[in-house]
Amino acid sequence: MAVSREDLMRFFDENNIKTQTLDHHPMHTVSDAGDVYARVAGGHAKNLFLKDKKSNLYLLVALHDAVIDLKQIWRHMGANGRVSFGRAEQLQEVLGVMPGSVTPFALINDRIDSKVNVILDSELMKYDVLNFHPLENTATTSISREDLLKFIGLCGHQLQVLAVSQQAIDNQVD
Repeated sequence: MAVSREDLMRFFDENNIKTQTLDHHPMHTVSDAGDVYARVAGGHAKNLFLKDKKSNLYLLVALHDAVIDLKQIWRHMGANGRVSFGRAEQLQEVLGVMPGSVTPFALINDRIDSKVNVILDSELMKYDVLNFHPLENTATTSISREDLLKFIGLCGHQLQVLAVSQQAIDNQVD
């Protein structure tokens, strides 16, 4: 059974992870966010639930406006061939969230099996404060970069910080 938003907040409190949450209208896509980005400081993210040719699962977290080339990204991620979006049913089964609510906080629902490989784009990690949905798309929760890394570790996941967005890849070349 998937963890609720209230359970997530309790997990944060129990593990001394500081967050701040703003409730708002439902946001199904990055383009729905508009005024929330203006009201909440920090890096805002898009979260992609992906799978490769061998059905390995990935949660790719990048800045909301990052350009991600799905035809080429597998080379940077170390995936087995091209990646595509994971099925909604698989997203619900593994991370316990619906499309439009994908978030690294959903890793709390993958603590036992750790089926999902976590990749954070290096451009996102330049921000001290990061913003994600707290398992539902009717709120945005702010968390420090350090507490996000702590949270992911407490959920039993290894993570990789990689240059996967076009901006991060371009910055590597400079």
